[in-house]
Amino acid sequence: MNRSKALAIAVGVLIIGALVVVRYAQSKPPAIEAAAACRSGSAAVRQTCYSRVFSDRLATQGIAGAVAALDALSASEDYVAEHAHEFAHGIGIEGYKLYPDIVPAFIACGDGSASGCRHGFMQAYLESRDQISGPELQALCRPLEKAEFSRALLFQCIHGMGHGLTMFRDHNLPAALTDCDLLATDWDQTSCYGGVFMEVFVNATSPHHPATELASHSHHHMAASAFPAIDPKDPLYPCSIVAHRYLYSCYQIQTSVILHLNHGDIGGTARVCDRAPADMRASCYESLGRDVTAYASRDPRKTAELCQKGTVPNRSSCYAGAAKSLVNWTATTDGALDMCRILTTDMHASVDEGNSCYQALGEAISTMMVQTTDREEQCLRAQAPQAVAACRQGAGLR
Repeated sequence: MNRSKALAIAVGVLIIGALVVVRYAQSKPPAIEAAAACRSGSAAVRQTCYSRVFSDRLATQGIAGAVAALDALSASEDYVAEHAHEFAHGIGIEGYKLYPDIVPAFIACGDGSASGCRHGFMQAYLESRDQISGPELQALCRPLEKAEFSRALLFQCIHGMGHGLTMFRDHNLPAALTDCDLLATDWDQTSCYGGVFMEVFVNATSPHHPATELASHSHHHMAASAFPAIDPKDPLYPCSIVAHRYLYSCYQIQTSVILHLNHGDIGGTARVCDRAPADMRASCYESLGRDVTAYASRDPRKTAELCQKGTVPNRSSCYAGAAKSLVNWTATTDGALDMCRILTTDMHASVDEGNSCYQALGEAISTMMVQTTDREEQCLRAQAPQAVAACRQGAGLR
């Protein structure tokens, strides 16, 4: 599996259960044309060329303008679409230097590309620090706790904090997890842990990622971390060596590691998940569900078919992870609704598998939308009474 695929399966991100992004009403930017030089040459040439396009737009039109350029090019250029999360990280990293106020920056970053811009912002903030403290970390995302912001936006801040803390600690996983332990609540800590595990993996497999390059030029990185990110002999590492309180978050990313080691063998990865501790198999399969959406290019039918490579007792968790990931990537429910319908109508999934899919969709909706009426409207799109009921249960509706 190449590095771009390894990165793609990791950026679905997200600690399933807190996960998807908020939709803010934003006008769709006009399409822009990429320079001809950006469409040809080596991958390195194209990456540099497109990065320059986004940097120029950032300098003249701010974060929102750079993100609009990324969205437009992602719609027309396959290379940009494949690397959108990486480019979004780069916009967030550069954006922090120009616009360091977290609330307007997070709103300007928007919901696209799995919130890569927001993660990059947090990485740049923490890399700019000479030291960190518990009170400072607890205060960092507090402005996003206001009622007008969704739980998903707060999650992206704390998850991005995990990425940044890992970079601050030279990708020493135990040290970064200990920093996350300084946060006030279990939910905050778990959200942070997920960013730590993801950053360790991405740093090990994607050396040209903007965050990796930022880390390499940081004053914190006088020497590489002695912590090994991957163990080729143990596909469940590092989950196999961390304390139990970190296991849920670890298994939420672990299939990205397994797929990297086995070169994209979906069925083989499912069998490795079957070897995880019994109470972590669902989490591992949710991670697999997120990752197969990348292998399926986020096609709902192909995604469902890939999840079917899992074992019957566990693959309902794969459908759940995939549904949440499909919502997370686009901040819409269309793809997840299609997948759940295909499962129950064309593939004749079991009642439990269908309910798991729709309930996961509801959970994603609950983090994405603040208003109860908006949640109701989305769940009603499921149409079938049992599907609507499962979605409403996940969305926390009576």
